[in-house]
Amino acid sequence: MTGARPILVVDDDRILRQTLVEQLQLDGEFIVQEASSLAEAREKLRAPDSRFDAILLDVTLPDGDGRDFCAELRKEGLRMPIIMLTGSDDEADIVRGLDAGANDYVAKPFRIAELLARLRAQLRLFENSEDAVFTIGPYTFRPSAKLLQEPQKNRRIRLTEKETAILKFLYRAGTRPVPRQVLLNEVWGYNAAVTTHTLETHIYRLRQKIEPDPANASLLITEGGGYRLNPETTIATAD
Repeated sequence: MTGARPILVVDDDRILRQTLVEQLQLDGEFIVQEASSLAEAREKLRAPDSRFDAILLDVTLPDGDGRDFCAELRKEGLRMPIIMLTGSDDEADIVRGLDAGANDYVAKPFRIAELLARLRAQLRLFENSEDAVFTIGPYTFRPSAKLLQEPQKNRRIRLTEKETAILKFLYRAGTRPVPRQVLLNEVWGYNAAVTTHTLETHIYRLRQKIEPDPANASLLITEGGGYRLNPETTIATAD
């Protein structure tokens, strides 16, 4: 897997699903799984190590109403963005969907570019919200709280703002090594006074906090002139 973000598309229109899969995966930004029914969607969401950063959910499905399914997912504690897709732009219909816990509502037919813009916006909002929770190896990562929790050892690790930003960006990159200069620019901005030595110092301190054996990093790996999180120990979820 690359740094593509996993999306679940739930719609019984096969042609629309194929179009969405093709367009969403076009630039490698997203990787898409499909479901044509609520039963299939439940199966994919509950699969071992299942991870979806967002759901595109049709309102009218052969085995139920997408809005009821959205409400069900929220009751189960799933907090990732859910964007409803509907053939109706009736205000009462939209309000019902939003009341069910949907983050946004897009009426068919829609422009793919608009849907992508809305999806990206919801992902950005989610990442900075109190609800954003990711799993990195044995840790539960809460970026908004600058906190790693290790449930098995009942341990909490406080992170600095920069350490949080480093982990968040590496998490988003998936298994791709992020070059030092790219990570430096993303975390510190284009600040001429900041050098790669600054980044390396932060990586060293972060490893002291999170690695069982900091001298032999197994979670935060140096590779290809940069850093990445180890795919063997990194999964994701949302609660």
